[in-house]
Amino acid sequence: MQVILREDVTHLGEVGDLVNVKSGYARNFLFPRGLAVQANDRQIRRVEHEKRIIEARVAKARGAAEAEAKKLNDVVITVEKSAGENGKLFGSVTAMEIEALLRDNDFTVDRRRILLDENIKNLGEYELGIKLHRDVTATIKVLVVARAESE
Repeated sequence: MQVILREDVTHLGEVGDLVNVKSGYARNFLFPRGLAVQANDRQIRRVEHEKRIIEARVAKARGAAEAEAKKLNDVVITVEKSAGENGKLFGSVTAMEIEALLRDNDFTVDRRRILLDENIKNLGEYELGIKLHRDVTATIKVLVVARAESE
């Protein structure tokens, strides 16, 4: 089934792209979320018109993402975790924890946009990317320190 994307869809395409997908994927995922419309002559003409409007919206979103990235690039988050003597954590630092700490610092970031290949399992300083827009990625510093054990 051919569909026209109305939003960027990861691993599928960008706004305005004409893509082939399985009908179930379109019917059950793309259409209900408003991410795509079925491709026909009328829709193709409409999307050509909307493309100009969408490009302006994407440019505005990119500008907002760049402004947010400038603020996020200066952020340093400190995570206190229990660790063994060799610096290995008892547990790990996850994207969900980083999202919560960013929220405490007045930044709203979806955890799925935090570029964390695997959970952090050792003490140290890490630089993580946050994908704010398809062309804009911010970098934050995460300091993982040992929690002071109280006796």
